[in-house]
Amino acid sequence: MSENDVDENKKDNTQTVLTNSKTRKNFNNTLIKITASIVMVIAVSLSLYQLYTAGIAALTALIQRSIHLAAILSLTFLLKPPFKGARKDRLNFWVFLDWALVLASISCTFYICYNLTAIFERQGDWLTADLVVSIIGTILVLEACRRVIGFFMTVIALVGILYAMYGPYMPELIVHKGYSIERIVTTLWLTTEGIFGLPLGVAATFVFVFVLFGAILESTGGGAFFIDLAYSLTGRFSGGPAKTSVVASGFLGSVSGSAVGNVVATGSFTIPMMKKVGYRPHVAGAIEAAASTGGQLMPPIMGAGAFLMAEFTNTSYLTIIKIALFPAIMYYISVLLFVHYEAKKFGLEGQSKESLPRLLNVVKEGLHFIIPLVILIYVLLANYSPMMAGFVTVITTLITSLAANSVRWAVGHKNFTIKDSKNVTKRISVGRLYLNEGKSILHALETGAKNAIMVSVACAAAGIIVGMVTLTGMGLKFSSLVIDLSYGIKAFAILLIGAASLVLGMGLPVTASYIVLATLAGPALLDMGVPLVIAHMIVFWYSQDANVTPPVSLASFAGAGVAGASPMRTAFTSWKLAKGLYIIPIVMAYRPLLGIGKDYTLLSWDVVIPLIATTLGLVAFTSAMERYFIRQANWLEAALLWISAAGLFWPTYSTDIAGLIAFAIVVFLQKYYNPKKLPEISIAENSTA
Repeated sequence: MSENDVDENKKDNTQTVLTNSKTRKNFNNTLIKITASIVMVIAVSLSLYQLYTAGIAALTALIQRSIHLAAILSLTFLLKPPFKGARKDRLNFWVFLDWALVLASISCTFYICYNLTAIFERQGDWLTADLVVSIIGTILVLEACRRVIGFFMTVIALVGILYAMYGPYMPELIVHKGYSIERIVTTLWLTTEGIFGLPLGVAATFVFVFVLFGAILESTGGGAFFIDLAYSLTGRFSGGPAKTSVVASGFLGSVSGSAVGNVVATGSFTIPMMKKVGYRPHVAGAIEAAASTGGQLMPPIMGAGAFLMAEFTNTSYLTIIKIALFPAIMYYISVLLFVHYEAKKFGLEGQSKESLPRLLNVVKEGLHFIIPLVILIYVLLANYSPMMAGFVTVITTLITSLAANSVRWAVGHKNFTIKDSKNVTKRISVGRLYLNEGKSILHALETGAKNAIMVSVACAAAGIIVGMVTLTGMGLKFSSLVIDLSYGIKAFAILLIGAASLVLGMGLPVTASYIVLATLAGPALLDMGVPLVIAHMIVFWYSQDANVTPPVSLASFAGAGVAGASPMRTAFTSWKLAKGLYIIPIVMAYRPLLGIGKDYTLLSWDVVIPLIATTLGLVAFTSAMERYFIRQANWLEAALLWISAAGLFWPTYSTDIAGLIAFAIVVFLQKYYNPKKLPEISIAENSTA
């Protein structure tokens, strides 16, 4: 063979390799596009289905939840890789596996819908097919949990199943008779006592609709409106951006209910501004994390908490959000005070009036975002179900946004104009206007479904835990254990629950942590005489603590990421700022902060006085921790502030008076006694500086 022939063969081989590489690349791009299109279709269809079942036609619980879970599992397996590093952008074994899991998810849930009547009729007399489908369905939920939540919750669910199986071999304290695999998996998959139980039921109805509302509000510009509103209200004050962070997180959290989501949404604006006026990066991230955690405590949405609490306690949703309002405001007051004192101590000034958005302009531009919230409150007050309220709010948001943009287009608003080839400004065509609006709505519907994945998967996995706890009677055993360890003292029991919530929160999202704690520890508080709703509110508040408490504090880590700060340093600082999260639940057990119990009403003096005393106690406590009130506090004033806080928190009127007197002395000393020189507080002495 000549040299020319060899060169020709090399060229041909090279050309073949390039052609094959290009073909594979084109095929992989096509695969990605097809998968993205299928994901969009499933997500949009799920959102429309949820709106249909929320406001138009209700379905049987098992069918409604089955269809919801089928879509959620399908989205999970299409979007979440089986492990870190697994490639989903090319055809390989893992892609085939994911599609097999999608088909299995659809098949197992379709089996319930198709055989629903027969399943009801043969309760306990199960077929082999029932057993096989139940085993596969349970495994699918566990795998989805592993991908979305992580190993921690998956292991807890598996431990629950193993505990139900091997009950006779357990220690004497938690022994039980044990159950067969058939009894366990069919309870989990073919009844509403397991995976399709109350947690998933709430996620598949109330929670999804309000998650969708948050996505639509964000897509239509509502998130930016609430942030601008907070800037215009607080930006000029000392430490303005930090106070903006707190207020904006309250506004946004009241409709989104996601701590990490709040950090990312509002923090991308507020954290850079805090750093700009002098806050150190870890402090800026911590303030945003502490403020965003309050979003899950603030009505009307409260994450999934308000809906779950309403179902668990058989209390109206409206009642839950009414009684939750004052404690949530107290929490935000404590965070604002920490922020204010930090700003005062270190001379961090607000922004100039010229650099802030004008309040009237902000309200004028975003007035239509307030309308859905007003309608939401009205519908709830009119005693409609939360699901119907969410449906009406979503539809109203879409209509008002479309109407507002149509008016802006008609008057030639700058957002709806373009420049032609001759550099002449003109309005976009009406066709393009409504095409853009349609794309925005589709994007919001898709985003809403994707945002619901974590909550729904967590609730499905929590259903396994709740089902096993109910089946084995573990709840009563755990409750007895808490009572024994706390010696029957409510404060100790609450601290034990707080410690348990911290451990659970290291691996569980807030919703799942609340469900597990309410199932296991809630009865202990009831046995100590704490009213049902108060017990659940205490458990719900403590289920939030893992967001801001080291070593695993997701909201703090998210804030550190945005701020470019040390994650652990940010976590410890946010833990300090969020102290109200630990104090207020203990006070709830002893004082009627929620306005319930006995013959209390929210406006009775028996409620108003404890609310005022507790709020002043939080002021004294925050001032004592920061050693700052009107000015820097000396050691005597700091000691009096600690005494004042203890007295105002203690649940008797005599200690309230003593605490108030101590507080009044501090106010007098701070206002009229001004020593020439007080010892300086260095940054090293103050960890949040």
